[in-house]
Amino acid sequence: MPTVSELLSVRDLRITLPTAHGPAEALRGVSFSLDRGQTLGLIGESGCGKSMTALALMGLLPDRAQLGGSIRFDGQELTTLDEAAWCRLRGARLGMVFQEPMTALNPLHTVGRQIGESLRLHRRMGGAEARAEALRLLERVQLPQAAQRLDAYPHQLSGGQRQRVVIAIALACGPDLLVADEPTTALDVTIQREVLDLLAGLVADTGMAMLLVSHDLAVMADRVQRLMVMYAGQVVESGPADAVFSRPAHPYTRGLLAARPRLGLPRGTRLATIAGRVPELHEMPSGCAFADRCPLVQDACRAAPPPVVDLGDGHHARCRRIGDAG
Repeated sequence: MPTVSELLSVRDLRITLPTAHGPAEALRGVSFSLDRGQTLGLIGESGCGKSMTALALMGLLPDRAQLGGSIRFDGQELTTLDEAAWCRLRGARLGMVFQEPMTALNPLHTVGRQIGESLRLHRRMGGAEARAEALRLLERVQLPQAAQRLDAYPHQLSGGQRQRVVIAIALACGPDLLVADEPTTALDVTIQREVLDLLAGLVADTGMAMLLVSHDLAVMADRVQRLMVMYAGQVVESGPADAVFSRPAHPYTRGLLAARPRLGLPRGTRLATIAGRVPELHEMPSGCAFADRCPLVQDACRAAPPPVVDLGDGHHARCRRIGDAG
């Protein structure tokens, strides 16, 4: 049964994609939940399944993708919805901030028109009312000279300004869940902080839930309450963010943390790296997907999938060498 505050429940989510080598699983049994007012971080290297998870929550999977498992949003099963039902949810109760605002925005329409589209569609506003609300939203996301920007086209804005417009569009109808997929990738460090502060403030003000997808551990350290680490289409470690950062249990999580740049290191210090690469979808081994890159690997790791170990207080890791990680 869902908890009183639980908004999203994902159970055994599996996505199979067609490839040149035949069908291959991009997500392999992903499970998590998200409460109202909570921010959940999703982290991992490129190709680990982060964006695929985000797209599944929005009903935006690639053509011919096969979906299995369950996605329950506020008690409603989403995996069985038709496209018309998805269209009623997207933009209304589900919002998404994409990682590249220039490709997320339509270059042929003004900023005001693009924000107003969902207001006219989902909230049945007229043109003048939608324009006034679009201005309010631009002011809410702290876009400078908001009134003048309403009639601007995306190419006339900077990267940070475009990302604020994308956030305004995502928030236009007051969504219950915001999916932010690498929302600061194309921005400089100062603008990154401004955008992340803005998102955190909006979550606090509105009580919406947010899934924040990133490969940047520094972004996650003080931005999320819970953290999931993904590798090769699976969640390999999850728990309260403080616990995962202070007591990382999976060798992959430890490798990611060791590779972080840190202030105070002597000049010329080489950062730690994780040897190898994430396996291709069609190359997934029968045992642990991290085995070929893991310093603790044993024969048993390659023979069968690792178990999920309960570390207490909601902290879990998928590894048979937890007790030997030191």
